[in-house]
Amino acid sequence: MFSNPLLSLAILISSNLVSAADPSSLPPGPAPKNGAAFGVTPAGGPSLPERAGFVSWRLLAQIESVQQGQRMVPRFDKGISALQKKTVKLQGFMLPLSMTEKQSHFILTASPPSCAFCLPGGPDSVIEVKASVPIKYGYEPITLSGKFEILQNDPMGLYYRITEAKPLS
Repeated sequence: MFSNPLLSLAILISSNLVSAADPSSLPPGPAPKNGAAFGVTPAGGPSLPERAGFVSWRLLAQIESVQQGQRMVPRFDKGISALQKKTVKLQGFMLPLSMTEKQSHFILTASPPSCAFCLPGGPDSVIEVKASVPIKYGYEPITLSGKFEILQNDPMGLYYRITEAKPLS
């Protein structure tokens, strides 16, 4: 229409060909800070406190990316490598993979999910969970135990998996 897209939009709105956003439909409060968007928690959002006896998300983030041929692969800290095939305790937020009340296969995340279309963090802050008993989905953090696995070449790009997971009361 015009070379200036804002001018084109203004003309469409003023001629009632396109409706302007109703201010009452916008989320309450101030506009998001730089680097964030409505409904998306910016990096560095709330995190769970460290708990004695639980694997720390801070430890799981101790990864170095190294080039191997044409791709980048993770190099895990020796503290992480020591957990391989061990039964561990974890805390985190459930990101369901099915539309059921109880989940046997889900993603555990370091921070609460804030967008229905994306993971809340990188591969070092999510863990695939395969539970031995279904666990009820909720928005609150959960605690569980299970066998820890480091995934060396996962086709989905995940770094960690917990199998035989059971909820802790």
